[in-house]
Amino acid sequence: MLERVEEFGKYLVITGFRGVKIGNVEAFFNAIRNERVPNVEIQFFDAQLVATWQHLYFAVLDALTAFKNRENISRNLAMETMLYASAQRQIRKAMRLLGITRCSSDIATIIVADKPGSAKTALLTASENVHANPDDAVIELTRDKEEAIRKAFDISEAELEATGKRDGLQAALVDLVIERMALLSTQR
Repeated sequence: MLERVEEFGKYLVITGFRGVKIGNVEAFFNAIRNERVPNVEIQFFDAQLVATWQHLYFAVLDALTAFKNRENISRNLAMETMLYASAQRQIRKAMRLLGITRCSSDIATIIVADKPGSAKTALLTASENVHANPDDAVIELTRDKEEAIRKAFDISEAELEATGKRDGLQAALVDLVIERMALLSTQR
């Protein structure tokens, strides 16, 4: 998915990769940094706790807004997006919750770029480094992921039921994760 974020003049790619074998995370990130496309930010997440593309989309919007308002916690947009996606103020906690590890096999990624061509180039570079083709199904919310997401974001059954009467429990779960992220900006 390549999307223009009009308000910020950026292009955004949100996708995932299935069956990835990273092995050495530090070497993986070094390879990504060495092939960095100018004016592009890229972040990877363990897809097991990603509650749809909306989860990551709103994390990017929150991070861009934090930088625009000079309320950012981290020094770069990629890490700020990780903080929002995890609803954590501390980088270490955010990375422990949503960061990739050598055991991560399904990963999600966001790419934020100034130009659509740069976003596509960064996606190609990411695909080459993970040795997989993009697979958007990885970021979809599945029954298998629901319980882990509820636990990670401390979402109770009562909250789900109160929110989910109309659109279903999966939609309620996504809304509650996004709400947790939005609360991060109020914790200053």
